[in-house]
Amino acid sequence: MQNKLGLDKPYALLFWSFGLICLASIFSALATGFYLLALIPAVFLLGFLCIQDVKIIYYLLFFTIPMSTAIDVGGGFSTDFPSEFITVLLMGVTVLLLLINGKKIDKAFFLHPISIALFIHFAWIFISVFFSENVFVSIKYFLAKAWYIFTFFILSGLLLQKKEHIKKLVWCFSISMIITVIIILMRHAAIGFSFKEVNYVLRPFYRNHVAYASILTVCFPFVFFAKNWYPKFSKKWYLLIAFSILLVIGIYFSYTRAAFVSLLILLPSYFIVRLKLTKIAFIAAFGLILLLFFSLSYKNTFLDYTPDYERTVAHKRYDNLLEATLKGEDISTMERFYRWIASVYMVKEKPWTGYGPGNFYNFYKSHTLESFKTYVSDNPEKSGVHNYFLMVLVEQGVIGFLIFLYLSFIIFSKGEQVYHKLKNKTDKALVMTCMLSLIVVYSLLLMNDMIETDKVGSFFFLSLALLVKLDLKQLVFHRESSE
Repeated sequence: MQNKLGLDKPYALLFWSFGLICLASIFSALATGFYLLALIPAVFLLGFLCIQDVKIIYYLLFFTIPMSTAIDVGGGFSTDFPSEFITVLLMGVTVLLLLINGKKIDKAFFLHPISIALFIHFAWIFISVFFSENVFVSIKYFLAKAWYIFTFFILSGLLLQKKEHIKKLVWCFSISMIITVIIILMRHAAIGFSFKEVNYVLRPFYRNHVAYASILTVCFPFVFFAKNWYPKFSKKWYLLIAFSILLVIGIYFSYTRAAFVSLLILLPSYFIVRLKLTKIAFIAAFGLILLLFFSLSYKNTFLDYTPDYERTVAHKRYDNLLEATLKGEDISTMERFYRWIASVYMVKEKPWTGYGPGNFYNFYKSHTLESFKTYVSDNPEKSGVHNYFLMVLVEQGVIGFLIFLYLSFIIFSKGEQVYHKLKNKTDKALVMTCMLSLIVVYSLLLMNDMIETDKVGSFFFLSLALLVKLDLKQLVFHRESSE
């Protein structure tokens, strides 16, 4: 058998050892009924591949993100499998790389203004754990933040060195995502694209239609701009055009209002970056939000928008939902108001350090107003504020909020500078891609808490890493003359 396989002695030993591990884990899983033991060979295989070439696992991670499914692991916790498992594994690899090759690694990536702002944000999350009302929950949140930053930001900065790396990465998540879109559209078409059943047809790939629409919208700029890497009317050019169209169709039939709005603002955002209006737009957007907040809080004006409990219900038709949204009778919109009002009262109670990362759900109900209660206010799914900025304010206090605001300003101001500094058109296109993807993320954050999810957070930190590398000219992405 050894000769037929053509294996040298060291590899033959590895082959037979791996075979024994497979058999032992399968029999152990069957004997104990703890079927996760059957995954032990996968752990060993991933570990071996990490030693051989960590890029393989890195690409595999992005391939699995669209297809990962949420599973309960007990104790009230859940995970996105297998993407979160691989993310944690790669965080460990990243730490080892930093420890072993720390002296050889270019420090410029870590000293870039975007990196420094991100690390300050991360450091404050760590500090706010000590002020937490529930330290256990806050530690879990901090660890989750850690594996996103280490894997998707730092490891991306270490591994992505050439144009071929970016191409492989985009193809990995694009192909995987398009497979899920085609399957979902076929299942959805079979039931007449029912709005009522939209969450059902997404399983097992996505938790709900918001997660589905979010990843499609966040990735749209990457897929659409990737066509510029290939000659016009070539096979790959046509394929990426087709992918882009499929993403738009998927977003349309996701029936997700926030995704629609995010997709529509891509075109004006493109011109804002090109015309060097990013800083003005950022300040204006923040000013409008503050103005809205103060106008609603002045003399408790928000009470004028108290919903009618009997009329504020879930809708089974999308056109009814849009009409109800305008009338203030949509249950999801009014439930957001219910939680936003509670978050304001929470900030008043603990303004500087907040309740601790991840603790909104544990403490918000005692701060709610009964008059804004809806049919889903029991919140059995334990969802959050549905506004990331308010979530940071509640959980990390005013200090954490200002740090996150500073990080956001640095991201967009530096991103615009990098775009206009670069001369190569393809380099500029990649910067614009990252900027538009980040703009989509921030648009979604107004209505959802999405950065700490694999479907959105991965591309948020990846975009930051690419902006830093392009600014430092550590990644020159020149277009090839022929493909």
